[in-house]
Amino acid sequence: MNIKRDYYLNQLIAGKHNGLIKIITGLRRSGKSYLLFKLFTEHLIDSGVADDHIIRIDLEDRRNVALRDPDTLLAHIDSQMNDDDMYYILLDEVQHVAEFEDVLNSYLKIDNADVYVTGSNSKFLSKDIITEFRGRGDQIHVYPLSFAEYMSVDSRHPIEAWRDYYTYGGLPHVLTLETDKKKTEYLKSLYSTVYLRDIVERNRVKGVEELQELIQVIASAIGSPTNPNKLANTFKSLKNVSLSNKTIDTYLSYLCDSFMTERAIRYDIKGKKYIGTLSKYYFTDIGIRNAILDFRQQEENHIMENIIYNELRIRGFQVDVGVVEHRTSDKDGKTIRKQYEVDFVANQGSQRYYIQSAFIMSSAAKERQESASLLNIDDSFKKIIIVKDYIHPKRDENGIVTIGLIDFLLKPELLKW
Repeated sequence: MNIKRDYYLNQLIAGKHNGLIKIITGLRRSGKSYLLFKLFTEHLIDSGVADDHIIRIDLEDRRNVALRDPDTLLAHIDSQMNDDDMYYILLDEVQHVAEFEDVLNSYLKIDNADVYVTGSNSKFLSKDIITEFRGRGDQIHVYPLSFAEYMSVDSRHPIEAWRDYYTYGGLPHVLTLETDKKKTEYLKSLYSTVYLRDIVERNRVKGVEELQELIQVIASAIGSPTNPNKLANTFKSLKNVSLSNKTIDTYLSYLCDSFMTERAIRYDIKGKKYIGTLSKYYFTDIGIRNAILDFRQQEENHIMENIIYNELRIRGFQVDVGVVEHRTSDKDGKTIRKQYEVDFVANQGSQRYYIQSAFIMSSAAKERQESASLLNIDDSFKKIIIVKDYIHPKRDENGIVTIGLIDFLLKPELLKW
């Protein structure tokens, strides 16, 4: 099964010969190796690069175990560079090499070496690798399949495919599995034996059961504002577990550093400042989120919100949770302050979109409710409501655009409509 991943491939192509190490990061099993060894390699060959000028080394392969020694790896690569033409050095799972940072730095000083690396253990899954190569690395962050990528190899109607996508997520291997049982088993195994283990081993977590409980709580509450203090109270009252807010804050940082989750910070739209009290946490792959909960909590409205967040991030937007305050007076002249939430404030350069995930607007009253926060924003950036219904885009007299979910996911240009 060949899945085009042009968004990431084009980033690699744009980074050719820029003098930096191209570092492919992202959640494990999201397709980093496929991107580098198949899609990018095919591009190089199609561009006229001779095969012997593409040095490909899979360091996870047992046959290459000797190359995990840094000096042996350097000697092996050097032995294949026999002229002054450009060589493309592609290293997969480079974390298997001791002192790999020194190996990569060695090729920054060679004019005809263009270096690309991926890694999937806890070292590479963290932000440490980007810090290590600050100013010398060019990061390409890979997400699981977007719905458009998913549909590129799925012949069903998008409405039918959506059900599988919001249940099993977008990890590429899931598409090769034929039954619900196999998909469920794969995702549950991947969570427990790969993702959870990486976090525990990297951070030497001793309270593994408490960490698992926290992950389940976060998975149950996607789209709900929370913070360590609130979560500590939840543990104390509902689970009869004493877990300090400091420990919870640390565990949450582990989840984000592993790329399993991302944090959306609350932003005061009128005050133009961040509010540090509450945040929302979204899962990078909704299939893993569902596996954590044993596929028991399938609230499509909350899952839809998570997938919209992921889609915006895949498209390169910085995404915050918006808060807008509205002040009115009661009949006695007393000021009444009311806060409205905007699900997403999506920023990219000079572009900004205010977006509500509304699922279903079945009545005029529901439409007024979903529009209320947007109507209280007094700037000129576009305001959008995304609904699950399969509808034609429409714009009301206030300039608010309503888009169907499938159109939003498959037609990026509609944001500018």
